[in-house]
Amino acid sequence: MSASVPHDFPVGIDPADIDFMGHVNNASYLKWVQEAVLSHWRKLAPAEAVATHLWVALKHEITYRKPTFLDDEVIATVLLEKVQGARAFYQTVIRRGEDVLAEVKSSWCCLDAETLRPARLATNVVERFFPKGFDGPV
Repeated sequence: MSASVPHDFPVGIDPADIDFMGHVNNASYLKWVQEAVLSHWRKLAPAEAVATHLWVALKHEITYRKPTFLDDEVIATVLLEKVQGARAFYQTVIRRGEDVLAEVKSSWCCLDAETLRPARLATNVVERFFPKGFDGPV
């Protein structure tokens, strides 16, 4: 399978994200990853698939590299690594300029919005994230 289409998601840092040490609390990174992954899904999936599927996080593995502060301009770049059955595996890199602040590997389960049971995505939906001829960023 070819590389997936990357998705850049601008992160808004709220004063409530700041902890007692003056930088972003670790829990806020999870919120950002969830927002970025769901934004990626809504941007590339067809409207019908967005309306009939939900996503729940199964696992997050976060490597923190540098602290993040209130006035930082932060971008989360999302890459869908693969889809297996009802599961999707993502890599999200959170940056301030060239500085990597955190790297996150996460797995998600796709649910049927009506039954709330795991649901496989149709091949034509998955292909929107891995277009033929797209071999990644230049």
